[in-house]
Amino acid sequence: MQRNDRIAGVLAEGKRRLREAGREERAAELLMQHVLGTGRTGLLVRLPDKIGEESRTAFIEGIQKMAAGVPVQHVTGEEEFLGRTFRVTPDVLIPRPETEELVDGALRRAAKIWPADAPVRMADIGTGSGIIAVSLKLGRPAADVTATDISPDALEVARENAGRLGADISFLKGDMARPLEGARWDVVLSNPPYIAESESSGMSDTVTGHEPHGALFAEENGLAHYRTLAAELPALMNRPGLIGLEIGHLQGPAVSAMFAAALPDARTEVVRDINGKDRFVFCELPAEK
Repeated sequence: MQRNDRIAGVLAEGKRRLREAGREERAAELLMQHVLGTGRTGLLVRLPDKIGEESRTAFIEGIQKMAAGVPVQHVTGEEEFLGRTFRVTPDVLIPRPETEELVDGALRRAAKIWPADAPVRMADIGTGSGIIAVSLKLGRPAADVTATDISPDALEVARENAGRLGADISFLKGDMARPLEGARWDVVLSNPPYIAESESSGMSDTVTGHEPHGALFAEENGLAHYRTLAAELPALMNRPGLIGLEIGHLQGPAVSAMFAAALPDARTEVVRDINGKDRFVFCELPAEK
């Protein structure tokens, strides 16, 4: 990179490098914020300042990795989710904004069913970095929250995030809902792998080359895990109860049909995300009569 003494100049050069590599240039701002230990407002204020040599080196090295396709979250080792900073590694899926809507929607629905201080039993299937489980626990401190994942490496990341953020969560290793057997649950959320293998050719290499394959792709055109959950969850749910799932934007009819068939007395609905795309399926189970 051309030698610059000011943060603004170094940042501009980083953006240019990413742009020429066909990458998202705004990622350079996120990297610079991380390097300087500041937020976006703090970065704007400091743009005219001189940059230290250590910061310059860290930024340049990060830009080189990002130009080669490494996600900025893997360079910084963190990502924001619902206003909290979570550690992320190549062993877990990078948190997406849509999943924030899944958690928010579940918490709002739960608030209409149970008092805030009720010891509701909640589970997060396929927790990854722990974003859903941690956010549920911090959103409802009285809840008893359990998180599951088949990957021991993902569980290690999730445990670290729960500890750092002060969320008391139980962690279980296992596939889909199997670790939850032997107990009954009030709320179950899951953001399972739902991308069809055939879609991989059209995806960015920053995703396919750096995020865990098993957290992205599923058989049966991305529907395999929903079919498993629809078969496993009915026997594990309390009544009233709530199930919330993140889905691919074309999977609403198929996934809602699976759960409507598995839970015929539940209120099953497809909910759109902030961009107007089908993104979630919620099933509200009525109280026993």
